[in-house]
Amino acid sequence: MTNFRTLVSGVAVATIFLLQGCYTTPTPTTVPGRPMSERFEQSWQAARGAAADASVKITSEDRASGTLRGSHGSSSVSITVVPQPDESIQVGFSVTGGDSYTDANLKDYMTRAYQRRMGR
Repeated sequence: MTNFRTLVSGVAVATIFLLQGCYTTPTPTTVPGRPMSERFEQSWQAARGAAADASVKITSEDRASGTLRGSHGSSSVSITVVPQPDESIQVGFSVTGGDSYTDANLKDYMTRAYQRRMGR
């Protein structure tokens, strides 16, 4: 009786190992990404919206260079939206001219507003 159980257990384990080798993983497929122009537009609008959320008055926009300039009180604000060679988009916020505490808070606020508008 013990030999029969051992034999049945051995056959069951062998069957499991054989069946495991039959599975093949599906070929990964890539989803086509959105065009760079569409992603740039989304980032540009989110950056403009973040500035508006922070009550920054936009004084100039240059899409060709990807730069927005504006002011908030005594602080000067510069926002850059720059496509990168690896197909990503880098967005930067710079705040100068006011006191360091206010400038840092304004930059942080705009960064968080941008992230929120991008759904992150």
